[in-house]
Amino acid sequence: MKLSIVILNYNVRYFLELCLKSVQAAVTDIDAEIIVVDNNSEDDSCKMVKELFPEVKLIENKENYGFSKGNNIGVAKAKGEYICILNPDTVVAEDTFSKLLSFADNTTDLGIVGCKLINGVGEFLPESKRNVPYVKVAFKKMLGKPELYYANHIDENAIGKAKILVGAFMLMKRDVFLQVGGFDEEYFMYGEDIDLSYSIYKAGYSNYYFGETTVLHYKGESTLRDKHYVKRFYGAMQIFYQKHFKKNLLCDFTVWSAVKMAYLINKAPVSKAKQVNEYAFMSSQMNDSLKAVLPKEVVLKNCLESIQDTTEIIFDGNTWSYKEIITAIEKKKAYKSVTYKILPKDSSFIIGSDNAICRGEIINLT
Repeated sequence: MKLSIVILNYNVRYFLELCLKSVQAAVTDIDAEIIVVDNNSEDDSCKMVKELFPEVKLIENKENYGFSKGNNIGVAKAKGEYICILNPDTVVAEDTFSKLLSFADNTTDLGIVGCKLINGVGEFLPESKRNVPYVKVAFKKMLGKPELYYANHIDENAIGKAKILVGAFMLMKRDVFLQVGGFDEEYFMYGEDIDLSYSIYKAGYSNYYFGETTVLHYKGESTLRDKHYVKRFYGAMQIFYQKHFKKNLLCDFTVWSAVKMAYLINKAPVSKAKQVNEYAFMSSQMNDSLKAVLPKEVVLKNCLESIQDTTEIIFDGNTWSYKEIITAIEKKKAYKSVTYKILPKDSSFIIGSDNAICRGEIINLT
């Protein structure tokens, strides 16, 4: 088998359904398997997978083991030459895996390869490519100076070596993952991807950022990005420094101080209420269910020209490919007051996220 895609889920049933439909469309010509590991979700995620995706391998954990252990459980069941660690709040294009596998097969020193990630309104996510977060780098990031934290030497659309990649999308050979012991289960959430990237880099491999394919990542779906997130993130950095760098009192004090200061000075960002004056349904025919549940006029359109500000665009997954949707969102990112949702193929809900600091929005049509 060529590829095993491991998706760790926790209480994001609707995002998982959209993700799985995009993944299925992307592996039609690849010898691949899809493994969903559920970390004891309280919603009906597992029921949905069993009913809609019976061919998916579902692992139902009886407790929330966190990111590291949950993914390790999934990889232990994988049979592919390559594995892809994928967040459930992502949407991949139909050619994402074929492009990356072609690159991987022709790269002799490959550790991990990641790709370009954008959020729900088309903005590039700089954590797609990062540098090693040495104490000085992480401390400056905490103070609002993240330039050294991100791998800005690589253009967002280019290909280049980046030592640290993001856990929302990581493709690598299964043997390389197992060689370094997989994800360190000392981490519960945050920092695992940094640790794995650095461990593989130290083992003599090169990690690559591949900016020639774009994946939609609805950041913030599995956890809210508040001051407690900041504390957990810098707590994970403590584990990272203690594991990989020589211990000394100055380093320990600096890290401890950074964690305390981060919790005190970082306030939860405020999400602004959006204004929607019109809904544009991108399809070949109107969906009457949309008109019945949405509070403003729904206009049928078949192209993105003449879209006005304060419009919410709804892409019909029955007529638009996932690559077309991702490309359209990315191109329209300059329209700051335009938001987006997707009606997944053969589904009865629309879904989207307007920023990276709060949970997304799901509207059921039934």
